[in-house]
Amino acid sequence: MSRGDFSRSSRPNTGLEQESKNMAKSVNKVILLGNVGKDPEIRSTGGGTMVANFSLATSDRFQDPQGNWQDRTEWHNLVAFKRLAEIVRDYVKKGSKLYVEGKIQTRSWDDKETGAKKYRTEIVVLDLSLLSGREDGGGYTRSSNASSSSGMDQRQPAGIDDVAQSAEISDDDIPF
Repeated sequence: MSRGDFSRSSRPNTGLEQESKNMAKSVNKVILLGNVGKDPEIRSTGGGTMVANFSLATSDRFQDPQGNWQDRTEWHNLVAFKRLAEIVRDYVKKGSKLYVEGKIQTRSWDDKETGAKKYRTEIVVLDLSLLSGREDGGGYTRSSNASSSSGMDQRQPAGIDDVAQSAEISDDDIPF
């Protein structure tokens, strides 16, 4: 049989073709690296779920037609829920540098005063890493997956650095 003679009907049916026809072929994933614009707003829903709303600025640099460099800043509305909202509350502040993974979501509601339909597009945070230095409140990585090892606070407790610096290490302490 030549390559041109190979057809779908001559292949064994593994069930994957039918499964792939039924599966949705779409992705809703956002990756952002930027700076927080103002301190997050923290609230709780009527059911007690903590919610953090904050903005993140990303910048793009380009050359205009005259050859001058221009900076363009894009502002993104972010929302974090539950444990991620608590982390935002405790560690994120204006100016913090963040790496965020999430998904785009658009909400709509009717304006109470005018009755007009309002829309807000925001990024629902699914994973968050603080990239600012310790003095900026950074150094924390948290995933929405609670079993992830990166979801643990990677910072050393206060005073550990002092103990480590006072302990002398000699050649006898090295096992090789």
